[in-house]
Amino acid sequence: MDYKDLADLIFPEAKPISYYEEKYPERNLPEGAMVVRFAPSPTGYVHIGGLYQSIIGRTLANQTKGVFILRIEDTDQKRQIENGVVQIVDALKDFNIEFDEGMINETEEKGNYGPYKQSARKDIYQAYAKYLLEQGKAYPCFATPEELEEMRAKQEAAKLRTGYYGVWAKYRNLPVEEAIKKIKNGEKYIIRFKSMGNEERKIKHHDVIKGNIDFPENDQDIVIIKGDGLPTYHFAHAVDDHLMRVTHVIRSDEWVSSIPLHLELFRALGFKAPKYAHTAPIMKDDNGKKRKISKRKDPEAAVSYYHEQGIPSEAVNEYLLNIANSNFESWRRANKDKDISEFKFEINKMSVSGAIFDLIKLLDVSKNVISKYSKEKVYADALEWAKRYDEELVEMLNNKEYSLKVLGIERGNQKPRKDIAKWSDIKHCIIYMYEDKFFNSDETYDFGKISDKDEIKKILKLYKEKYFNIEDDKQTWFDKMKDLSEELGYAREVKEYKQDPEKWPGHVGDISTVLRVALTKRQNTPDLYEIMQVLGKESIEKRLEKEYK
Repeated sequence: MDYKDLADLIFPEAKPISYYEEKYPERNLPEGAMVVRFAPSPTGYVHIGGLYQSIIGRTLANQTKGVFILRIEDTDQKRQIENGVVQIVDALKDFNIEFDEGMINETEEKGNYGPYKQSARKDIYQAYAKYLLEQGKAYPCFATPEELEEMRAKQEAAKLRTGYYGVWAKYRNLPVEEAIKKIKNGEKYIIRFKSMGNEERKIKHHDVIKGNIDFPENDQDIVIIKGDGLPTYHFAHAVDDHLMRVTHVIRSDEWVSSIPLHLELFRALGFKAPKYAHTAPIMKDDNGKKRKISKRKDPEAAVSYYHEQGIPSEAVNEYLLNIANSNFESWRRANKDKDISEFKFEINKMSVSGAIFDLIKLLDVSKNVISKYSKEKVYADALEWAKRYDEELVEMLNNKEYSLKVLGIERGNQKPRKDIAKWSDIKHCIIYMYEDKFFNSDETYDFGKISDKDEIKKILKLYKEKYFNIEDDKQTWFDKMKDLSEELGYAREVKEYKQDPEKWPGHVGDISTVLRVALTKRQNTPDLYEIMQVLGKESIEKRLEKEYK
């Protein structure tokens, strides 16, 4: 009896690997095209790190006229959640991440290199495992959980590396006849890879991001097919990346230590290894100390957080490109109005140490992104968000014509308003423009420098009776504010006041603040003239009278 007899016994139905090599040929793509994949497990929400890698993959595939694949790694059946694939697909679609190939829901897929769900590729993995068995590069292992635990305890007691290797690999050299006998007797087993590595020897590897790295060779006889017939991650990824003709594996640097094992698997299977690019983790500054952004500690670790807050996907994508590539920020300064798809991403310019995720910086990016939106887009996106998260805002936006006027204030000009960072801000930013909200609010407010109630009433009454005319153009309106200031004994110009502050009780800016607060209950708002044009004559008079009567 030989290895072939053993392989036929274990996998009698498995096809020869030549069948799959012909079924999944080399792709017909332009030179330099990158085939990349995002390969999550359907075990929970999409992490910001997953979105980060997806954006990098999508960008590189677009730039090189390549292919971006969504492959679902669901061989760990116990950890799966219901509708886990749909959650992944929908979460990424929310950020405009579209895949060329892969799963589109729990059961459907697109592309010619599938199945794109690992649990549906069992026959493929078994064919390649059979090939390794035939070559004597894999073997059945009959070690029980108790045997493995006893082995680990001995290794730990002797302060040795734990694992199944060398003299500890009890079933590695079991004669074929004995292995066949055990299998026919119904003994449980798994399939292990027979490593030819030696931990005393070094391998040199070039990582696209991290550069040249030296590793000890792999000498672990890892499990490649589990007791349920499904593969482990290590074996499945090698087979899948080969047959899907992946050129670049972009993944988190927690997998760096697996490089020796993965390269050995590719070599044993007769595959050309893809290029590996290990991205540094997204970090967070926690009271001056760097740590990985955490699912447990940080709400912003889940991509759903950004939708709940109403941060546009465009802003999140732009910010992630910003932390991914060191030259993005200077490109954006030079190309303020260009779409981020025009940015040339360079994978070798990624950070080796890990970028700090700064929520404040993200919100600044988001303010810039929203500032460029038309009032129609702001209205549509804010309403869509509000329908999921804020009934009161939906009610406010019901009057579309008026809401568009409100959202059009300081929009579309050279210096657009930048007070909205996320849709959850928008209600606070515009609520004073709605009559019922304004008059029913018990919000306290401060008129600023001019605090005397009688003086405030005097200013507002004189403005309404003598200077207010809704038909005035902006320059006329502003000139009248100066006239009002002068009549009341205030400086017409701020610079006049600054030259001799003892001469006046205040200046035109202080008078404008009184008017602004009376009309909005805020000291800081977008352009007051534009606000007044949208409020209209009747509302302005009603608001002024409320303050001085």
